[in-house]
Amino acid sequence: MATRIALMGAGGKMGSRITDNMKDLPEFDMMYVEVSPQGIENLGKRGVSPTPRDEALATADAVILAIPDKLIGRITNEIIELIRPGAMVIGLDPAASYAEVIPVRNDLTYFISHPCHPPLFNDEVEESARTDWFGGVKAKQHIVCALYHGPDEDYAKGEAIARAMYAPVMNSYRITVEQMAILEPALVETFAATVITAIKEALDIAVEMGVPEEAAREFLFGHIRIELAIIFGFAGFPFSDGAKLAIKNAYPNIFLPDWKERIMNLDALKHSVAEITDSLK
Repeated sequence: MATRIALMGAGGKMGSRITDNMKDLPEFDMMYVEVSPQGIENLGKRGVSPTPRDEALATADAVILAIPDKLIGRITNEIIELIRPGAMVIGLDPAASYAEVIPVRNDLTYFISHPCHPPLFNDEVEESARTDWFGGVKAKQHIVCALYHGPDEDYAKGEAIARAMYAPVMNSYRITVEQMAILEPALVETFAATVITAIKEALDIAVEMGVPEEAAREFLFGHIRIELAIIFGFAGFPFSDGAKLAIKNAYPNIFLPDWKERIMNLDALKHSVAEITDSLK
């Protein structure tokens, strides 16, 4: 028997990706909940039509929340009593659960899953896969999953839905909601995205100093690749002595002495997810 799924925000950015991946799978009976004119138009382009919210929630085995973090608290408080007992609520990001803005009913299961996106070092050969930057269309990717609330035997059900949402999936890693929040936003957004933004700013300065832009970009991208391979142990050889000296001298000029405590810190993380979910007290 097909699992009956209500996809909230089905015509939005993430909702459309999930719709594309799941609409033709026989193991799922999809219901598409969408209220915005643009979202409904997006569904029409995919050959599907919306289902009224209350009807979908009353009969769904699982409810996927493909809605922005800032809206999840308000929307889930509106719909929580409409979801049938025994159903699974699936979030696409840990922030709302970690910030505790989603109301928890003891007769519901809560599951969170997020894509890792296509690996930097991969074996994709087709152009369509190599340029699938987000993943879940042509490029293979890993995912992380967490059971936030509910019986452990429900984990397999949630993981099967997550694999379909983000297909094609390689490995699925089971972690906790807090561990997922440490990964995002703390590690990949608060820290890594900020550092990468600074790298782009340094590239712009190099161009302003007279280096041809294309040469600077290709030189940088190639070195980023090999530097990542060295630092994370893929390359099998170390940095040169000159590179080690440059890192040693530059590190204290770029980073505050206590940056790790400021960024990779649970108190800072809780403040960050409260901002993301618009739930700061």
